[in-house]
Amino acid sequence: MCSITALLNLHTSDDSQRSLALHVSKLQRHRGPDWSGVYQHAHAVLAHERLAIVDVTSGSQPLIDPENGTALAVNGEIYNHRVLRDQTPSYPYQTGSDCEVILALYREHGLDLVHHLDGMFGFVLFDPSQNKWLIGRDSIGIIPLYFGHGSDGTLLVASEM
Repeated sequence: MCSITALLNLHTSDDSQRSLALHVSKLQRHRGPDWSGVYQHAHAVLAHERLAIVDVTSGSQPLIDPENGTALAVNGEIYNHRVLRDQTPSYPYQTGSDCEVILALYREHGLDLVHHLDGMFGFVLFDPSQNKWLIGRDSIGIIPLYFGHGSDGTLLVASEM
């Protein structure tokens, strides 16, 4: 079990938004005490609390695509990650994390990537080159994911309310 926190649709990211994301993420640290990570962009902040199960040494998140800068924070497990790695050999995998295949699938299939995943998951993916984001979760909702809107239009996403 891990946790994700995201602030999306930001007009400009500053220290106050980063602090808010880190505060909310810290409230969920009981879900993932092994690693805390944060990604900040002018239009998004993603934070992750990790419980290391698959690739305990190098699977820290948010994961970043080294070529296009797409950022990803995931809570869950991708059951068919080995098959998906074999199907996406051109992606420059940096970890053994089961979740990194989501970045490879995004490159290859765009928003349709979710149709290739088998598992229990909730994720937030932010593509800085297009200033777009994708929020996904498994089809039966095993992994909790909550969202709400701030008065300024910011979209807030978290693993817990």
